[in-house]
Amino acid sequence: MSNGRSITGGPESAVVSALPRPVPGIRVCVRLNLGGCGPYAHIVADVEPPGPGGGLELLSAVPEELLPREHLPALRRGLLEGLGGVAAAVLVTDGHYHDADSSDLGYLIAGRQAGRAALVGAGLLPPGEAEALRWASWPGRPRPRRRGGGRRW
Repeated sequence: MSNGRSITGGPESAVVSALPRPVPGIRVCVRLNLGGCGPYAHIVADVEPPGPGGGLELLSAVPEELLPREHLPALRRGLLEGLGGVAAAVLVTDGHYHDADSSDLGYLIAGRQAGRAALVGAGLLPPGEAEALRWASWPGRPRPRRRGGGRRW
């Protein structure tokens, strides 16, 4: 029997109604090098349990010159995919874009990573899922295991 606060599998199988606790300070910086230039996006967000009515609430406190509003719909789509049906309130507290490299694809990826990071940080996904979050960090993030045992310079 589901307790309403656990998820199994991918976003399509989510059975959670709302994020159970806040996950502040999620930082996602997407930098894909695709032979010269590639998608770029950088956001910092606080993710909290939703207000009345549930769903996804996305607010940006970042000035337009740092994070153009045109990228917010792609960020929202990514958050919806990353959260997999879990209701949350997301406040974007910082962000940057690049004139040449920022695109909706970068912000879509950033939203997915931020959504999954919120689920791990809130305890809805196991800590091992953090290893798949290449561009995301947050306070208390489990450190990835080193491969090969040597130092990385």
